[in-house]
Amino acid sequence: MANYLVIVESPAKAKTIGKFLGKGYKIEASMGHVRDLPKSQMGIDPEKDFEPKYITIRGKGDLITKLKKEAKNAEKVFLATDPDREGEAISWHLAHLLNIDESKQYRITFNEITKNAVKNAIKAPRKIDMDLVDAQQARRVLDRIVGYKISPLLWKKVRKGLSAGRVQSVATRLICDREEEIDKFVPEEYWTLNAKLTKTGTKETFEAKFYGTPKEKIELKNETQVNEILKALKGSKFTVQKVKKGEKKKAPAPPFITSTLQQEAARKLGFTTKKTMMVAQQLYEGFEVKGYGAVGLVTYIRTDSTRVATEAQQETRSFIVEKFGTKYVPEETRVFKNKNASQDAHEAIRPTHINMEPDAIKESLSNDQYKLYKLIWERFVASQMSSALYDTLTVDIGAAAYLFKASGSKLKFAGFMAVYIEGKDEEQDEGDENIPELAEGEEVGLKKLENKQHFTQPPARYTEATLVKALEEKGIGRPSTYAPTITTILARGYVEKDKKNLIPTELGKIVTDIMKNHFKDIVDIQFTANMEKNLDDVEDGEREWVDVMKDFYTQFVDVLKDAESKIGHIEIKDEVTDILCEKCGRNMVIKHGRFGKFLACPGFPECRNARPLLEEAGVNCPKCGGKVLVKKTKKGRKYFGCEHNPECSFMTWDTPQKENCPECGNFLVKKFSGKKAQIKCSKEDCSYVKEE
Repeated sequence: MANYLVIVESPAKAKTIGKFLGKGYKIEASMGHVRDLPKSQMGIDPEKDFEPKYITIRGKGDLITKLKKEAKNAEKVFLATDPDREGEAISWHLAHLLNIDESKQYRITFNEITKNAVKNAIKAPRKIDMDLVDAQQARRVLDRIVGYKISPLLWKKVRKGLSAGRVQSVATRLICDREEEIDKFVPEEYWTLNAKLTKTGTKETFEAKFYGTPKEKIELKNETQVNEILKALKGSKFTVQKVKKGEKKKAPAPPFITSTLQQEAARKLGFTTKKTMMVAQQLYEGFEVKGYGAVGLVTYIRTDSTRVATEAQQETRSFIVEKFGTKYVPEETRVFKNKNASQDAHEAIRPTHINMEPDAIKESLSNDQYKLYKLIWERFVASQMSSALYDTLTVDIGAAAYLFKASGSKLKFAGFMAVYIEGKDEEQDEGDENIPELAEGEEVGLKKLENKQHFTQPPARYTEATLVKALEEKGIGRPSTYAPTITTILARGYVEKDKKNLIPTELGKIVTDIMKNHFKDIVDIQFTANMEKNLDDVEDGEREWVDVMKDFYTQFVDVLKDAESKIGHIEIKDEVTDILCEKCGRNMVIKHGRFGKFLACPGFPECRNARPLLEEAGVNCPKCGGKVLVKKTKKGRKYFGCEHNPECSFMTWDTPQKENCPECGNFLVKKFSGKKAQIKCSKEDCSYVKEE
């Protein structure tokens, strides 16, 4: 019997693949990367064409020895790491360590971990794609140079432990720039005027919005202007001038790519980008599913292509016909256009077997796996379905010299909406006002005129979902970088999370200002997007990676020298509190550490007193009357607990409100269920609840 060795990255992937291949195959996991640049030094020689100095990752020695032994005894070795730049680079490093001849064909890839895909890949091995490897090397070397050259400068001029990264610095800048926009925003007044109308002789009501005159639209900017219009409308008849009926189609959203999966999981499931990718990886690598055996549930999850394999499309169309009927399948198979930056090497994220309906396999999945799989499955099925159809109605209504417009739509055929409706970052008016049958020349009754004052709102702060969307639109980073970038800027203390909003810290603002003033290109959005394009060109074999590095480094060295001479020492003053140090009597200050803020004595090193920073929620514990404090779990999730913990066990995830319960007098909390909020009592045995 043949003795073949297949090497993948993870034990979960190894276990799934092992079920597909016969006894002649041994599956081993490399546990991710096996070689990398050293942590203690830059590990790159710019004088020798940026030659990287790779070393074996600490702790991988025994594993590599084992892999070498297995490879030596095997007839053939297959390297089956992920089908992207990083996966190609891991295979290249493995080939080097295992002394595999690079001219031989031993690299296999598959977009999904299914029996057919894996067996077909084994039949068609290829050589290592050095263009992919070089694109990954260029990214790694580029990021290492930026990090290892700028970070020590920040340590010297600002504070130890700071870091600068090529993509993380741009992401932080976007958040800082947005905060600056919000701070500088000047609200502008505007008004709306709506007419509540009735169809004559009936109780049917509808609403028409003020438009202007039949000739032009009028923006309502102040109360005086509105009052003049109201005066002119007094006693006027409201007459239907024009009725326009129509039909509109609403097409389904494309199947998920990495960025849209992260955005939708944040909107609908409340997942962070990091959690989304962790759960998606589990679904991709696969596990035992009752009735199906070991199988990967979704295709590769790091992709920016909306392409779908023809076979998968045909299977899905057949499934839709069987499940919903022929009219739910469009005449022509849907093809979604990729964005310019996308690489079409992979498919979109889709279920590997469309017949594996989420509810049918729910018992084999964890709660998070079920939620995310259901989201992917429904989005993909919907993407292959017919458009939704609406009957639309637009009515122009004249009164005095002015024009009001009423518009509405009524769902006629659900189409893809029978399965899935895409989430939105902001509430949107869908225009589904129910308007009665009206005829031109018909007079309608006026119930009342409603005028309201409004003020324009500043742009919304970024959330993880909207930041990923912005990074993708601007061409910053690639599918594999979004989640780690956000994780890094939060961990470094450059950005904080307030509920879902990302807010820059003082430290984040200072570092961004330094980068903008002295390393303009590094945080320049267009420069970073162009660099991503250069890396894509390396992957496509159109440019040499060393040439890309030379172009960058020549300018970077001069900028670095200039920055070292011009940046003075920047002191970030600690926030002084009114809490006295119990050891020396000084006012304690707020410091930033690895695990967040804490209180410390400013008399360090003479006085080394330090303790946790306790933030009060402004309410008293419903169990013992003590102060309720704002606390955080080890993973950074905010909760509220009693100051007398562990003696008092009170805690809640829900946000305390200033008002008290009308039934028992304890404080109320706001509890969210999806987008809906409830106000309920904080006391467990009190049943008071009100809808917000």
